[in-house]
Amino acid sequence: QVQLVESGGGFVQAGGSLRLSCVMSGRTFSNYAMGWFRQAPGKEREFVAAINWSGGYTSYKDSVKGRFTISRDNAKSTVYLQMSSLKPEDTAVYYCAASYGSIWSGRVRSWGQGTQVTVSS
Repeated sequence: QVQLVESGGGFVQAGGSLRLSCVMSGRTFSNYAMGWFRQAPGKEREFVAAINWSGGYTSYKDSVKGRFTISRDNAKSTVYLQMSSLKPEDTAVYYCAASYGSIWSGRVRSWGQGTQVTVSS
């Protein structure tokens, strides 16, 4: 079964940067499109970004375009989320997600445990 482990969350001031990482084990990483979601207190989990199997295609939530970059390293079975120009409204638990197949279908097969990102104003 797929296991996803996130890391890289933390506390940062507004305008700062963080890089999240998510390592997959248990399955062949390149068989999966990958995504990042987030959930703020009292809100539903929302899509943030996704990337296809090769890294050649990405998609983003409108509010993070130009500030966040998703990337992957298939040799390391790792997907990244580089977050820059962070805002207090980016504060949430960030989750890594795996979708079986070469492109992001929205059907999440596995979730990571989440990593907290807190942005202070």
